[in-house]
Amino acid sequence: MEQKNPIVIEVKLKAKDLWKFSMYHSYRGMQGIFSLIFSAAALYALVSTWGTTTNLYRGLLFVCVLLFTVWQPALLFLKAAKQAAKPMFRNGMTLSFLAEGINVTQGDENLFIEWGNLERVLRVRDMLILYMDRVHAYLLPDSISGDHLPALTALIKENLPPERRKRI
Repeated sequence: MEQKNPIVIEVKLKAKDLWKFSMYHSYRGMQGIFSLIFSAAALYALVSTWGTTTNLYRGLLFVCVLLFTVWQPALLFLKAAKQAAKPMFRNGMTLSFLAEGINVTQGDENLFIEWGNLERVLRVRDMLILYMDRVHAYLLPDSISGDHLPALTALIKENLPPERRKRI
């Protein structure tokens, strides 16, 4: 694929985008399975022992049911809202995708990332996650990438081997 013009995407993440990313990382793998089993077991214990337990015990089980299903997602959303209010996210950045790599611009700062330096790219529901390493990533929700998504997906497939791209 011969690319002449870069794919330029203006990225301004909202709290909802950051929350979805946090939820993905909090509930994937064994931690997600544990959360599901713990909540289901607490709900079963609450329902099956309702008539034979004290109000304190029922309250404790009720809190256990809500811990991973309501409390943690709410806390993650509050954290995402706080993070989205920071100037780094509020001002946004520009990602320019070229055949050679990705050019990231934010204000006066500029960073070029070669495709070989990208750890992996992952598609999660309605978002592309570009991992620089295990901790740092760029998020590209479909609402932002919009019409550029097919061309961007083709560019990623062309420049990253299959083992470094998932669900793309």
